[in-house]
This record gives sequence, structure tokens and C-alpha cells, in this order.
Amino acid sequence: GLLRSDSIPEVGEDAAATVDMAETLTEEEQDELRKELAKVEEEIQTLSQVLAAKEKHLAEIKRKLGINSLQELRQNITKSWQDVTSTTVYKKTSETLSQAGQKASAAFSSVGSVITKKFEDVRNSPTFKSFEEKVENLKSKVGGSKPAGGDFGEVLNSAANASATETIAEQTQE
Repeated sequence: GLLRSDSIPEVGEDAAATVDMAETLTEEEQDELRKELAKVEEEIQTLSQVLAAKEKHLAEIKRKLGINSLQELRQNITKSWQDVTSTTVYKKTSETLSQAGQKASAAFSSVGSVITKKFEDVRNSPTFKSFEEKVENLKSKVGGSKPAGGDFGEVLNSAANASATETIAEQTQE
């Protein structure tokens, strides 16, 4: 008799339906439901008190163990990260990114090789050789004491100095 097959109105249903339902219950059924309501409310209150006591006990245990909020946060983050990294989606994404990185690395390496080859081609070209010989000749005329060779930067600096020295010498002779 306490549990009826009538449906309980959901949020948003007509309020009149709720009133009608209360009117269809007998006085005895309403008393039984009020007693059950009081009992459930009392159980909820008891459970809330038990939960509060358990939470207090938990906090005391953590305090004694020296576990603080920051450590708990770190542990939670570590656990969450482990959970994420163990997922199939993460593993597939990680593998895909790794392969993409390897392909990009190979592409950059091949671009570097092409550029190096082009520099070698330029350095071995007849035009560059001719320019290099002219710079060496100029360097020999100006410096004389240093051995031929040196790096390209030194050669260019020497050529610039020699050019400036020749210009000054020509101006002095005039």
C-alpha cells in the first residue's frame, strides 16, 4: 500500500498533478509516508555526521604522516598523468608525433645536405676559383709575409686593406 504505481511528477511537470496525488492518498498512507520521510531524513543526517567524522579522521592521519595539500596535488597530478599516458589515444598520438618528428628531422637533414653541396659547388666553380686567385695575388702583393691560404674572412679583410693601401699610395704619388 505504501508504494503505488502512480508516477512521481518530474521537475517541470504540472504542480496540480502533485496536489491531486496527495489528495488521493488516504490519511493512513500519508502518515506512513511522513514517518518514512522523517526516517530517511534522520538517516541522511546520521550519514552526514559519520562522513564529517571520517573526513576529520582522514585529515588527522594525513597530518601525522606529514602529507600536505601540495603533496596530494602532486600525487594526483602524477596519477592523472599516468592515467593519460596509458590511454590508447595518447599512445597513438605520441607515436604519430614521434614519426612526424623523425620525418621532419630527415627533411631538415636533407635540406642541410643540399645547401652544403651548393656551397661546395660554388667554391669549386671556375668563377670562385678565379676570384680566390685574384684575392690571393692581391694579398701576396700587399702582405707578402703571411703564407698563402687562410680562411675566407681573412682573405677578404686583407683584400680590403690592400685596396685601401693602394688607394692611399696612388693619392700620395699624385
